[in-house]
Order: sequence, then C-alpha cells, then structure tokens
Amino acid sequence: MGFHTFDAEGADRLERPAVRYRWVSAEELIGPFAADAFGVLADLGSGTGFYTDDVAEHAETVYGVDVQSEMHEYYREKGVPDNVELVASDVSDLPFADGELDGAFSTITYHEFGSPEAIDEVARVLRPDGRFVVFDWSADGDGEHGPPVDERFSVSDARDALAEAGFDVERAETRTETFALVARAP
Repeated sequence: MGFHTFDAEGADRLERPAVRYRWVSAEELIGPFAADAFGVLADLGSGTGFYTDDVAEHAETVYGVDVQSEMHEYYREKGVPDNVELVASDVSDLPFADGELDGAFSTITYHEFGSPEAIDEVARVLRPDGRFVVFDWSADGDGEHGPPVDERFSVSDARDALAEAGFDVERAETRTETFALVARAP
C-alpha cells in the first residue's frame, strides 16, 4: 500500500459536491451514527472539511484530524462550524484519551493511514462499542478515479485489519470504485 497524502495544493478539488457525493453521500456517512446519538466524533483525514461539515450538523463535537496544516488553513478560510475543532495529527498518534471518542469516520482517506498502528490507535481512542465508519477507494476498482490501485486496500484486507485489532465489523461491502465498512470498537 502506498500511504500517500493528497496534495494540499489541489484542495479546491475536494470541494466539488457532484464528484464527492458520487462516491460517498452524506446520508450513508451519517446513517451509521444516527442510532447512537452522534456525540463526540473524529473525522480522520478531514482535509478541507467537506464531510466534516455534513456530520457536524448532527454531532456535539467533531474533531477534524489531518496531518497537513495546509488543509486546516483551507478549512479555516472556508469557515469552520463552531462545534468543529481542528487537530493536526497523524492517525497513528492521536491526541485523545483512551475511550474519549464516541465514534470516528474516514472518507476516502483510509488508504493514507491504514496501518496496524493507526487502526490500534483508533481502537484506543474510541469508547467500547463506538463506531468506526470507513469509505475508501477500493483495490478492486479500475483506478480511473482516485489514487492508483496499488495504493488502495480491498474491502477484505481492510475488514481483516479491523477485525485483527478487535473491531466487530458490522458491514463490509465493495461498490463500483469504493468500499464501505462499519465496525464497532472492542
């Protein structure tokens, strides 16, 4: 896997609803959290806050976590909702206490951090039974959109990695160019 990061100079390309919602809609991202009353969530790889904004409308607090400060700068210029706090951090070293988060999500960024260390770190910061929702480019896709196929995970590889970290995977499906995972923390 490549673990590349999106070029922040192209951040404006992340703000195109017709393109972004083609791969992950706001409704399918928000849906898994609705039964748990949202609470405190983290967007892992939040970038420009495109999906962070959708979730923030429903949550108490959303931490927009991104390793690139340039993405946070773009988001600040765009306007950050009052209940969103921006956190500069790598997913493998999150600045949250054990069990501090009610849930976490990653939209089209899992391929940037999907290491065993990062997955263990997500498990650590989620409360027991907290949800982890992942939508990402699939290694089963044709590579016409998104990163090269050799930098992607298959849904089965991502599912197995989460299960190995103790997550209970409730949903794992491949779609045309992406995959969807919903799991509960150990």
